[in-house]
Amino acid sequence: MSICFVLLYEVDGHQAVEYCFPLHNSSCVKEVRSIAENILAHLFFFSASAFTVFVNLLVIISISHFKQLHTPTNLLILSLAVADLLVGIVVIPVEAIKVIESCWYLGETMCSVFHGIVFSVIFASVYNLVIIAVDRYVAVCDPLLYISKITIGKTLTSIFLTWIFSFIYNLVILYCNGQWHRSQAHKNCHGECVLIISFTWGIIDLFVAFVAPCSVIICLYMNIFKVARIQVKVMNITTRIKMSESKATKTLGVVLSVFLVVWITYYVGSLTEDYLAHSNVIIAFLSWVVYIHSFLNPLIYALFYPWFKTAARHILTLHILAPSSSLINLLPENC
Repeated sequence: MSICFVLLYEVDGHQAVEYCFPLHNSSCVKEVRSIAENILAHLFFFSASAFTVFVNLLVIISISHFKQLHTPTNLLILSLAVADLLVGIVVIPVEAIKVIESCWYLGETMCSVFHGIVFSVIFASVYNLVIIAVDRYVAVCDPLLYISKITIGKTLTSIFLTWIFSFIYNLVILYCNGQWHRSQAHKNCHGECVLIISFTWGIIDLFVAFVAPCSVIICLYMNIFKVARIQVKVMNITTRIKMSESKATKTLGVVLSVFLVVWITYYVGSLTEDYLAHSNVIIAFLSWVVYIHSFLNPLIYALFYPWFKTAARHILTLHILAPSSSLINLLPENC
């Protein structure tokens, strides 16, 4: 563990400054907090990380263990839960250390690696949601061909390619920015972890990571809801499967809506930060809203998916250890 040396000097009779690296000429200033503030910060970040890991593990174990849940749609939910789990295991703890310590002790290379992980995980989440929107579009708008068009094999392939593309794309961005693109307008101090992306790559990333996927999601769901309204009017007694697909579509629609609200707010804040007072505080807050969003999806599943409640109950009571537990029926008769 790195040790932060302390350097204090007197200003108007008060001890005022503590540096991350006092022996370094351009060291960042370490923010000093009270014991109470540190305790509250540790409790908040630990709770956020632990809860995010816990609820997403429930989703991952549920879909992985119970064979009834091995469907293309649920595999996409599983992939999304893996991304959210990585946020809870890696992103939130490291970001919490940055906030609490207000210093970065792991060096520029690890800072770049960390940003690469953050961007890759979030990018994968975004495009998982795009694939989910495509899955729901085919299920609702072309239900007779859904089974032939959307198979488990094709879904696994799309998930694999999404994750590979995510890592390659973000490695390219880091490489093209020389890992650390320093700007005259932003003078870094030693002990700070800030990745500055060039204007050109910033525009490219805005389109690839936000505008394009969000546009696809919105367009697909507008068509889905249009078709769903028509189907409701002509629904007949043989539509049990349609009702199940409709419920899944509505649930995932809520997931996508929450995602869009969070990300649109974040990007609007990021793009207007130069015009906002206290922009650093605002962007930091919006960033944490994005991270905390990772435990909202399982809560949505718990509210709308009966199978998740039943699966979670079997996991928490250790009934999944029983023989043939993977074959039990998790769905109520009317689903």
